[in-house]
Parts: sequence; structure tokens; C-alpha cells
Amino acid sequence: MDLRALIREVKDFPKEGIVFLDITPMLLVPDAFRRAVDRLAETFEDSGATKIVAAEARGFIFGAPLAYKMGLGFVPIRKHGKLPHTVCSVSYDLEYGTDTLCMHDDAIAKGERVLVIDDLLATGGTCAGMIKLVETMGGVVAGIGFLIELGFLNGREKITGYACHSLMTE
Repeated sequence: MDLRALIREVKDFPKEGIVFLDITPMLLVPDAFRRAVDRLAETFEDSGATKIVAAEARGFIFGAPLAYKMGLGFVPIRKHGKLPHTVCSVSYDLEYGTDTLCMHDDAIAKGERVLVIDDLLATGGTCAGMIKLVETMGGVVAGIGFLIELGFLNGREKITGYACHSLMTE
């Protein structure tokens, strides 16, 4: 199944010069969505992970069903001010600005193996921020997975030293 054929390109969103890859058309096709989650699950089935972290909002779309399929816990990483409990936070650069990610400070135990999942790897800032949160809590990154990688933005340079897998690369 050609998942890429189901991803729409939206020019100049969220700002001029950015080509946004809209995964919504792929999500509308149950077999395509299922295949994407299944392929990620197959990739990480031997990772020894006990939890998955994913950042809002599009990371949740893949992280939560992947955690369900693999029988793992799910840790939502949210933007500043969205979590009700004490948090650990990290600020990072995006390809078009800056942002802050937060995670409950009791979500990951020391030594726990964690998968970092997101829909897209662009410049690597969001992923590097998630990794920093996991490792600050004493967790071990067991693997990193994406639906799409924008290889021309060299995001992997910010996340070297980890097992990283993308279902498709642009």
C-alpha cells in the first residue's frame, strides 16, 4: 500500500514557504491507518519498551494506537499549561519558531525503556525535546519512530545515537 499517495501537500502552511504534509487523507482510509500503525509495531516489537511518549497533537494519532497495539503505557507530552500535575519541561526550536514541551514528572520510572513516536521528523527539535524529557526522568530511549521523515531538513543530526525508523522519507 502506498501510504505516501494518501498524504496531501498544503503549500504555505502554517506560514509562507512551508509545505505542510497533511496526513488527514491517510487517516480517512482505515486500511492505510492500520498499516502505518502495524508497520511501526513490527519495527519496535523487540525493543523491550514499556511505554510510548508522543507529543500533541499529531504524535498522539500514532502514539496512542501503537501503545494499545503493543500493550504499552502511553505518556502524552503536551504544550505548556496543558497538564494538571507537576511537570518536567523543555523548550526547543521548531523550523518556524520555538515551543515548550511538558510531561508529568512521574510518568517514567528510572531505567524504563521508552519509544519516542511522532508523525513527522523535520528539523529534529520536537524529537530532541521529547528525548530530553525521557532522559531527564531517567528513562532510556528504546527507539524512535516516525510516519514521515523530511530528510532534506537533516533532523536526524539532532537525534544521533538512537535507533530511528521512518516509514517514508521525503
